[in-house]
Amino acid sequence: MNDVALREPFTLLDWVPRFLDTDWGMSHMRVEEYREGDTLVVKAEIPGIDPDKDVKISLSEGRLRVRAERQQESEHKEKDSYRSEFHYGSYTRDFAVPVGVNQQDIKASYKDGVLTIRVPIPNAQTHSVTIPVAHE
Repeated sequence: MNDVALREPFTLLDWVPRFLDTDWGMSHMRVEEYREGDTLVVKAEIPGIDPDKDVKISLSEGRLRVRAERQQESEHKEKDSYRSEFHYGSYTRDFAVPVGVNQQDIKASYKDGVLTIRVPIPNAQTHSVTIPVAHE
């Protein structure tokens, strides 16, 4: 058996992540999530969308959901040829948020292909409770 035949499946598998990272692959949304003082910050890389039409941000049961869709169409007409391309895709990502977050306090902005969501973390009053141990 030759060496090339053994490597072919791995070559294909190595190619798949590069395909998915292309602008039109739409397989995933690159995100960064961190805490900045008393704010949870989520940044999502979503180039080429219209944030007013293509993004929906919702809060439900302690989960922040970001959904984005892209529909790109292009036409190329020349003297003797015509080509039309369509690229469709969607992303959905969920993030856990602290208890007590109010949806009205969440702010989102979009600049240079990056969606930034700021979630104020409510002041949680922590108190210690002693749990008695039962003797059986």
